[in-house]
Amino acid sequence: MPGDRSRLRNPGAAPVASFTLHGIPVSRGIAIGRAHKLAPAALDVQHYLVAEELLEAEVRRLQQALAQVHVELQTLWNELPKDAPTELGAFIDVHALILSDPMISEEPLDIIRTRHYNAEWALLTQIDELSAQFDEIEDPYLRERKADIQQVAERVLKVLLGTAQTLPAATGGEDDFQAQMIIVAHDISPADMLQFRDRSFIGFVTDVGGQNSHTAIVARSLDIPAAVGMAGASTLIEQDDWLIIDGDAGVVIANPSSLVLEQYRERQAVAARARKKLNKLKKTPAITKDGTEITLLANIELPDDCAAAMEAGANGVGLFRSEFLFMGRDSRIPSEDEQFEQYKRAVVAMKGRPVTIRTLDIGADKPLGQSEQTALNPALGLRAIRYCLAEPQIFLTQLRAILRASAFGKVRILIPMLAHAFEIDQSLAMVEQAKAALRERGEKFDEDVDVGAMIEIPAAALALPMFVKRMDFLSIGTNDLIQYTLAIDRVDYEVAHLYNPLHPAVLQLISMTIAAGHKAGIDVAVCGEMAGDIKLTRLLLGMGLREFSMHPAQLLSVKQEILNSDLARIMPQTRKIMRSMEPNVIADAVEQLQLM
Repeated sequence: MPGDRSRLRNPGAAPVASFTLHGIPVSRGIAIGRAHKLAPAALDVQHYLVAEELLEAEVRRLQQALAQVHVELQTLWNELPKDAPTELGAFIDVHALILSDPMISEEPLDIIRTRHYNAEWALLTQIDELSAQFDEIEDPYLRERKADIQQVAERVLKVLLGTAQTLPAATGGEDDFQAQMIIVAHDISPADMLQFRDRSFIGFVTDVGGQNSHTAIVARSLDIPAAVGMAGASTLIEQDDWLIIDGDAGVVIANPSSLVLEQYRERQAVAARARKKLNKLKKTPAITKDGTEITLLANIELPDDCAAAMEAGANGVGLFRSEFLFMGRDSRIPSEDEQFEQYKRAVVAMKGRPVTIRTLDIGADKPLGQSEQTALNPALGLRAIRYCLAEPQIFLTQLRAILRASAFGKVRILIPMLAHAFEIDQSLAMVEQAKAALRERGEKFDEDVDVGAMIEIPAAALALPMFVKRMDFLSIGTNDLIQYTLAIDRVDYEVAHLYNPLHPAVLQLISMTIAAGHKAGIDVAVCGEMAGDIKLTRLLLGMGLREFSMHPAQLLSVKQEILNSDLARIMPQTRKIMRSMEPNVIADAVEQLQLM
């Protein structure tokens, strides 16, 4: 029985069937604990029409619910632990801004007044319309921000329905339920994550989500195992079930046998010992056995992330995703001064180490409020540099802010999604125009600031001579490069199994880019997920990669791989891999690299 606590004390003898679920691995490691199911708001709410004389009362009911959620979010922010990952605070800010946006705070009220819908129905009607718009966004991160809107709506619905959930108080003791809590939910909002932070949760399992979902981002920042995209998990898993999360494989085992449980506990113990050893590497230079020095950089979303980068021993920031500064602001673009202050904070925090700031990489749906039109095919539409060149004032404002920050430390400008020579030339001309404006204003900046290109479209990788001729450095965005090469959306769990970094076409494009950069004498980095995957570290080293950029939580594991690598042995094996076109042969050969 789901409520039978006696079976929890001896999970190996649990009188229930064991089963395994497969999803998307987003955070490495193993978690063993009990399921705490997080029930969503009842989305199948009542739908009824409100009488004319009761409309304003219904409007006030929704307004009061919105106000209560505002108070809840503010309380969560005020009580945010000092050691909480910066992502949590940022997500709460985003949710508060969404809640204040007229699309949420006013449109449902108009629906109540004009259509006579009850408050819950009016809110869901508006959310469904907004969600459909987000489905058109090509960019994986921005598309998953649909979850922000849905989670805010769910929080309001909980207030309207009187179903706001709180966790049971911990009772203490060796077998305490809270001591080994794995959260199981359809999806998890940042606000919900906060109430778990002080309660010893050890992992997340969600029905939906992908590499860029909140669960994935926070799980990586906390270095906690998680598996997402596990359709049906919240239905199949019972409250208090014993679970094993294998974060490396994206697998969840429910009600494991004694033998399986013991095997995973041993793996968990080995991983814990290895983690302790990793912490000793923070100040150790990343140098291969044969003496080749490797640069390890951090990917960040906000200036506050620099603390984690410095703590991990990063040589600098290889990717500052500037679009995070633009999100959740209704239609208002951050001013030049606002952007400058944020870029400056990151530059100063890195204490002389280089900070690579990627210019606005926004999707085709115009979430910044410039247009209500959506592209017929967002994957091939107006995004990233195409958007910036179409909105030159926004682009120039950002470039001026970045250049001003370069007066306080080493800054590099990274342009995303370039594919054409004229795009490169126009971008460089805009940089010069921004410089001229600053000179006229008497502003200080680095006249020799480096400008680089993201290589994330196959066309760019196949036309590298025009890039290395014009740009100061290259950065390979493997996430988009793989998606565009294979026509696979990696955050769509229905086709996620086809997303393969080891596809021979992908490897050829990466290898070509690294080789072209070396031949031209310019730096080449990888800043996508491949850079932080220790299973691929030696392969990338063998291709000639000397600059990796990843989430700070992955940096020490990659460094350890580098310290144990001998390029003289790896490179010949890598050349054999690059000659193969058979996926199974490539996968086996990459595994062999791990043993060299």
